[in-house]
Amino acid sequence: MTHPRRPRLPKARSWALLLCLAAVPAAAEPRTSSVEGCAACHGLDGIARDSEVPHLAGQNERYLANQMLAFRSGKRAHKEMRFMARAMSLDEIAALAAYYAALPPR
Repeated sequence: MTHPRRPRLPKARSWALLLCLAAVPAAAEPRTSSVEGCAACHGLDGIARDSEVPHLAGQNERYLANQMLAFRSGKRAHKEMRFMARAMSLDEIAALAAYYAALPPR
């Protein structure tokens, strides 16, 4: 018995769907070590102590996730951020984006 082929999603939509699905269970609480890794530069409260480092508190969740994916793929260049992004799963990236987006902006 043959099965009809399902239509394939374009790559961008596949990533978007994967990121959305990954965010659902993970958005509540990112892994503690991931938060601590980010907090070293961006602050646990999302307010960076160094003027060279951006504040993340209250930033748009989708924007944060997209930037992490850009660092991860090398589309956005920054040695330390690429290392951090590549060490995280998509679930962790989604959870961290949700965590920092939920914090009150400064």
